[in-house]
Amino acid sequence: MKVVIRENSAEGSLWAARYIAARIREKAAKTDKPFVIGLCTGSTPIETYAELIRMVKAGELSFKNVISFNMDEYVGLPESHPESYHSFMHRYLFDHIDEKPENIHILNGNAADPVAECEAYEKAIVEAGGFDLFLGGVGEDGHIAFNEPFSSLESRTRVVTLTQDTREVNARFFDGDFNQVPAQAMTVGVATVLSAREVVILAFGSKKARALKDAIEGPMSHYCTLSGLQGHPAGTIVCDENSISEVKVSSYRYFKAVEAAEGSIV
Repeated sequence: MKVVIRENSAEGSLWAARYIAARIREKAAKTDKPFVIGLCTGSTPIETYAELIRMVKAGELSFKNVISFNMDEYVGLPESHPESYHSFMHRYLFDHIDEKPENIHILNGNAADPVAECEAYEKAIVEAGGFDLFLGGVGEDGHIAFNEPFSSLESRTRVVTLTQDTREVNARFFDGDFNQVPAQAMTVGVATVLSAREVVILAFGSKKARALKDAIEGPMSHYCTLSGLQGHPAGTIVCDENSISEVKVSSYRYFKAVEAAEGSIV
């Protein structure tokens, strides 16, 4: 596991955007096969998306040969609802870049057969060639996507019931009303995320400090689904000084020393 530490979320987001752009360009220079990326929602990736948008508009990057799959979607929430993840992704990324509409994949939370929808999503990922890179965030309890604590590390795309904690955290997007937050969601599994050739997880702010401590220094466990990244050959956590504050001083110094020795990639 690699941990990239920046002073604040703005610097961490910029690093992530530049890293993603570099990976897209590298593949484009080698092959005409599309770059397949997993994407997340929530407030954490917004600054990263803003920088990717800037690059596209400046002619520094193109998504014309990129295929994307989003992590999750609420069950039963209309796609047109302002807080659906369909709406979020178009508002903060897709409406501002040159990705082809047919290359955008988001789970259908209103599918007549949710199980079949999840199975088809997994199949579509495989048919696209698998993820080159998965960009994710982490919850305060260490969950990735909607893989709540005690989700199997071998889990795949499925329908899940959201915990009260997750619904309370997300209530801020629903006028602060817990009852407006859907009780279920469709989500890629932990194993779906970890099947990517590279995984980049964003974690900013002091509220994520305990999750990072558990994921980095604790055992690999379904208690903290982000800890599954420990077994990934190319997993990176991008964090800020506040979110890394609970790890041991020796761990902090190690990650800083490794990056200094390797040099900044972007």
